[in-house]
Amino acid sequence: MESVPDILDTLAIREIEMEIPAMIASPNSLGTKIERTISFLRDYKRVIASLLIFAFCAYPLTDPGRFLAMRVAYRVILVTITASQFFWIPRVVGLGEQFIRGKSSRTCLRIIVGLVYLFFFACNFGLWNIPKGDSTHLTLRSAVLDGAWSWWLVGSVLGFGLVWVFWVMDGVVRASARIYSRARGAAAAHIAASTPVPIVVFSPARRRFLEQTAIALSATPFVLSAYGLLYGRLDVEVTRRRIRLARLPKAFEGFRIAQLSDIHISPFMPADEIRRCVTITNQLEADLVVLTGDYVSWDPAAQEEVVQALAGLRAPYGVFGCLGNHEVITETEDSITRLFAAQGIRILRQERAPIRRREEALNLIGVDDSLVDLQAIQSLVTSKTVNILLVHNISYGFEAAVQFGFDLILTGHTHGGQLSLEFLRRGLALIRLETPYVSGWFEKAGGQLYVNRGIGTTILPIRLGARPEITELELVRGV
Repeated sequence: MESVPDILDTLAIREIEMEIPAMIASPNSLGTKIERTISFLRDYKRVIASLLIFAFCAYPLTDPGRFLAMRVAYRVILVTITASQFFWIPRVVGLGEQFIRGKSSRTCLRIIVGLVYLFFFACNFGLWNIPKGDSTHLTLRSAVLDGAWSWWLVGSVLGFGLVWVFWVMDGVVRASARIYSRARGAAAAHIAASTPVPIVVFSPARRRFLEQTAIALSATPFVLSAYGLLYGRLDVEVTRRRIRLARLPKAFEGFRIAQLSDIHISPFMPADEIRRCVTITNQLEADLVVLTGDYVSWDPAAQEEVVQALAGLRAPYGVFGCLGNHEVITETEDSITRLFAAQGIRILRQERAPIRRREEALNLIGVDDSLVDLQAIQSLVTSKTVNILLVHNISYGFEAAVQFGFDLILTGHTHGGQLSLEFLRRGLALIRLETPYVSGWFEKAGGQLYVNRGIGTTILPIRLGARPEITELELVRGV
């Protein structure tokens, strides 16, 4: 027989057991609050993630200053790349799992894909100290580790962009359908409360079909990326432009200048390809050949080979050039200048070279990399004839250079955007965050500028919407 305390304990336990469901069901209970919090996070996870991403990308706005747009853009690019990888890798694994049976085999597939991805990531972002190997010839290592990775990165990011556009459009359509259905239902309720109102509903099958279609279309950038890697970077275009100069001496009427820029010798721009471009340039039979910087990419040891490849350039009035930012990065300014001089190519470094023809002359001026100090080269400008400036990077210095008396400025650096979608819509090139002078001819306040797209690539060996370019400029008198 139970004692009185035991009976009281039993009754207390039963009372508590009966109160627990009530506590959970109570609107103010801890369990309900937790459930509501979880439900809120689950229902609004995309909104919360979007707000966090927006805060991350907009953080540079708290410290406005120089290159603000570029700092914001880099964060947006980082988020886009990260999101694209989390989107595509599971889908690649899922595609492989369709051909594999067995849970253990599928687990092995996930592990293998993860390890392969980490290997490529580590190799390309310098997390492992793996020797780069030959920096001037295309090897199997370069083709696989650099080429294949670039193909995947560009294709996955652009493909994710298409999927994101689909998500936005799908969200707008679904939200519009809900608003329409509710508005129609509210209106019908005033007319006949008993009459059922049809509601627009997207069936799961239809929605799944649209998602699969979007993913299929988003695979198109992978094809474009392969095109840019295998063909686009080698599809050299000869661009011809007639330049009218009011002060051009009569002896230089019809004088033709061939311009090469941004050579970037690398495994994807080997010496043989550079020599092919040299042959194309020589076939133009221009009067003067100019080079506007970035002969090497990242390896200082490549300078001798690129100079040897460019040594075949020929022109009656000589071959002149200036240096680029990659000569500064690799600290090869002095050494590559000497190597060029040994081959008869003169690199102008804050100096001028008069180009004489029948007792008249053009004033050719060259500076290192960019127009950092215009005052330092002001003494090189003459008012007696046309002043032509060779500079690798014009950025935002075009207007100032014109005021100092430069009639024509020849530059490069931008690669025309290299990965440019301006054939779809003007402005779809990241380089526009750095400069409005992306490629081609510009005129302002009596001065003219030509931005060459270059023949090489940097960072990614892919060109889309920005073909490599050799320019032929014909000088004529007039305004």
